[in-house]
Amino acid sequence: MTATSGDAAPREASIDALFAPWLGAGTPGAVVGVSLAGRVVHEAGYGMASLAHGVPLDRRSVIRIGSQTKQFCVLLALMLAAEGRLDLDDEVQRHAPWLPRFAQRVTLRHLVTNTSGLRDFLGLLPLYGVPLAAGSTRADSRAVIAAHPELNFAPGSELLYSNSGFLILSEILESISGRGFDDLLQERICRPLGMRDTRLMTWDSAVLERLAGHHTRGPDGAWHRAHWGLPLGGEGGMVSTLDDLRIWLANLKRPTVGTPAMIAQLAAPATLTNGTPSPYAHGLLVAPYRGAATIGHSGGVAGGRSESVRFPDLDLDVIVIANCDAIPAFSMARRIADLCVGDRLRPAPPAPALDGADGFYRQEDGEDVFALHGRGEAMQFQTTLGAVPFRATGPDRFAPEKGAIDFELMARGRDGFDARWCGTARRYRRIVLAAGDAREVVGRWRATTGGLDAEIEADGPALHIRLGSVFGATRWPLLWAERDLLIADAGAGDPGCAPGRPWAFVLRVEPDALVLSTERVRAIRFRRA
Repeated sequence: MTATSGDAAPREASIDALFAPWLGAGTPGAVVGVSLAGRVVHEAGYGMASLAHGVPLDRRSVIRIGSQTKQFCVLLALMLAAEGRLDLDDEVQRHAPWLPRFAQRVTLRHLVTNTSGLRDFLGLLPLYGVPLAAGSTRADSRAVIAAHPELNFAPGSELLYSNSGFLILSEILESISGRGFDDLLQERICRPLGMRDTRLMTWDSAVLERLAGHHTRGPDGAWHRAHWGLPLGGEGGMVSTLDDLRIWLANLKRPTVGTPAMIAQLAAPATLTNGTPSPYAHGLLVAPYRGAATIGHSGGVAGGRSESVRFPDLDLDVIVIANCDAIPAFSMARRIADLCVGDRLRPAPPAPALDGADGFYRQEDGEDVFALHGRGEAMQFQTTLGAVPFRATGPDRFAPEKGAIDFELMARGRDGFDARWCGTARRYRRIVLAAGDAREVVGRWRATTGGLDAEIEADGPALHIRLGSVFGATRWPLLWAERDLLIADAGAGDPGCAPGRPWAFVLRVEPDALVLSTERVRAIRFRRA
């Protein structure tokens, strides 16, 4: 259903219907707020803040907002830049001398626009035998980042989300100011705006007033408490409430904290080196939706998903904060926009005909892999980070419906897809399952940098890989995808940050090397030990 801007009753009922699976005392859910022309037109809590104690979610429930933290981190950087204490075009090693020397210059601007090419530490830790749910320290995360002088790509040439960049930035803010991140946050943003329940919650074990539990589905199908064991900072450690995020969106519209120039800088799109504008700006996502401009950010952490987004030309604000990882907050916010201002958006293209497209696809001349599962509107786009819905972008064109990504696929018959990645053409072909020669991979391997060891063992036709480092070890089953490509089954390894993800990484088999890649960690090369 697409409601018009004035259809209050149908709109309310339709938004409620979106969240119907998360109603009642037996499920976590989400807090949702919608404002149109400065007036609250929908506000509701769906599901429970505490399943154990029967406490429902409401507008004052304190919930993790994950990567929404990044916009606050960048605003703090802009404030220090205005005081002459840093410059976004500074090389990162000027302020973080613990980093290695990269092959190409990486700047603070690359960090805040997610164009640095730095391998993502949240993707690296599980490879080092440090499950995200296990205990680790900030020093561990720094050490893993510092062990990788190689980059995923030349800085500025692509958009690829990297939590490493924002960990580095938040450490730099603390070093320059001599203050902890939360102290800076409270002093410069939260207290002046009156965001009383917004703060950095470094550990999932913290106890806060009105803090909701965070949840994931267990193997038994029941809800379980979700947590990470690593400390979080400016890359994704904040908690907030519906009331406070309304204040924040109002500040993006008419700033009272941060100058208008700073707020404009947050939303200023980056331009890649090939001239392509990036949908990720300086701490905010600015990708249009159905012809309408958007300004916002999403977040995902253990047991939580969130989205706060403004449609400035339509004067629409949408906030979704979920205390479970089953609610696609980014997509839900856009379905709410369809219901509230659908008559003012461009018509949505028809869903591409993808019947029979289920399966795995591989980049030609590369190892990037994705999968499509489902039928019709239930089709899901899957990577090592899990599954998301997709949206039609034109006739026989679609894109994953998630935040900081610039990736569009075009149907090319039944054998694959043409694609556009950050303005560059790619081709993907369907994987036709075929086994390679186990003798080529069995044995001990050593990463050329990074301090990772690998051992691949064969038990009959079954293969397993053990990855080890000074931090620990982990083990995954390996499945042949093609004669030169193995996939690590995530079911037996660390669950990481993506419940239900079908695989953890891929291994490309070369004549004298193995090359390991995930969505945000590319091309770690191993040689025989």
